[in-house]
Amino acid sequence: MAESSVEPLATRGGTPAPVVTQLALKFGVGVGLVCVLWMVALQLTGNNGFGPKQLLAQLLVPLVAVASEWKLRRQLKPQKPGLGRSLGVGVLTVMLAAAVSAVGVLGLAAGAGEKAVARHRAEVKEIVQAQQREAAKQGVSVAMRQQQLQQVEGLTVGGMASSNFLQVLVLGLVLAVPAGIFLRE
Repeated sequence: MAESSVEPLATRGGTPAPVVTQLALKFGVGVGLVCVLWMVALQLTGNNGFGPKQLLAQLLVPLVAVASEWKLRRQLKPQKPGLGRSLGVGVLTVMLAAAVSAVGVLGLAAGAGEKAVARHRAEVKEIVQAQQREAAKQGVSVAMRQQQLQQVEGLTVGGMASSNFLQVLVLGLVLAVPAGIFLRE
């Protein structure tokens, strides 16, 4: 007979370590796939799947990390998860989501092709040039502006994936860490 997920862990005789891993896998991979599906949907609708609109799905990552911490707290009742487990499930959830999202960028780039990546580079270059017009008014050197443009020209799919990983990771940790501290008891 299947165990009820609402029944406290202490009454089922389970150990907390597998619960932390299971919750992180379920929540982290799930929200990571949502991020990937959002990027694919953007690409299929004619938008830039690599662009700033990714943020709309990435905003779910910290919320889902907090949900995994809350779910851990509920499953361990009447015990308290403690700081290590609470932070562990949140951080692991965010890391898994970031990894899945970054792999999704690689997959989308492979599926969409070089034309889509070149379009993204062109959009990024346009944004950087607009920022540079403002920077020129503030006295930023020509060499610095030229270096920024060279970085945009050299933008690779691997660089886009690592940037996506870091963006999701930082965004997720911003809320997961304080929530993990709060939900430890």
